[in-house]
Amino acid sequence: MNYFKTGLLIAAITALFLAVGFLIGGTTGMIIALVIAVGMNGFAYWNSDKMVLKMYGARQVTESEAPVLVRLVSELAARAELPMPKVFIMENPQPNAFATGRNPENAAVAVTSGLMKILNKEELAGVIAHELAHIRNRDTLTMTVTATLAGAISMLANFAFFFGGNRDSRGGIIGMLAIMILAPLGAMLVQMAISRTREYSADHTGSEICGNPDWLASALQKLEKSARGIENIPAEKNPASANLFIVNPLHGKRADSLFSTHPSTANRVERLMEMARTVMPGKSKPSGGRNVPRARHGAIPYTDGPTPPEAPKKGPWG
Repeated sequence: MNYFKTGLLIAAITALFLAVGFLIGGTTGMIIALVIAVGMNGFAYWNSDKMVLKMYGARQVTESEAPVLVRLVSELAARAELPMPKVFIMENPQPNAFATGRNPENAAVAVTSGLMKILNKEELAGVIAHELAHIRNRDTLTMTVTATLAGAISMLANFAFFFGGNRDSRGGIIGMLAIMILAPLGAMLVQMAISRTREYSADHTGSEICGNPDWLASALQKLEKSARGIENIPAEKNPASANLFIVNPLHGKRADSLFSTHPSTANRVERLMEMARTVMPGKSKPSGGRNVPRARHGAIPYTDGPTPPEAPKKGPWG
């Protein structure tokens, strides 16, 4: 159902884009809009991952630099039957993470230093599995395409002011003003709806990858609480990239608002707990990493020693 909804939403934003082009310049305008969309998506396809990693000052790390993180990503990627993605750390106090890349063979997982400080190993596994789910589901490409189309719609709407605002144009001046206001708003709403849908899917798939929905549920609760009180300056400067993160880096919301890039954390946790009760029975809530039951299908096996009873205040990762 989530894939079906995503397909409908992508079709809707594409149709909106072509309609704006048609209203501005008729059939010729629609063709020009299509050419622009193809060009922008082609550029984004090859360069979006490099741009976003540079935007957030992400630094690639090796196993010698971050052994626990890199080994965990490697083990979870193997369970997800994915190629090993590149691993990055962002020096950012807000606990958060995202995945990027045009396909699984050219993917990257990035986590903030703030996230490494507050999560225990099981919770970190849940977050990494969620990001790997985005890669496996090709969400990184889907969101790149929708963000590019939304940006192109806004650009065309601005063109309407300069090239379409006369009495002889389709709809006249009032019609062009309506396009300028409503088209970008509609594109933003569709883009955010796609983002919320993909987050629910990644939660479900990520839980299957790591083997325990409780781990991700516990991590989301910690991240939501901490992220609200810590400003993510790069994200505030580039709000269009907010949908990349596992929790909203800009602000927290208690309901699935039309203007929210992420579902309500409470709703996500509720779904994960229901999954633990029905799909993977026999779970109990995480208790700081102590004696968490393993999943029916096998939870991630750690190879670097026993799980600490609880995450130290300064973080177990140094």
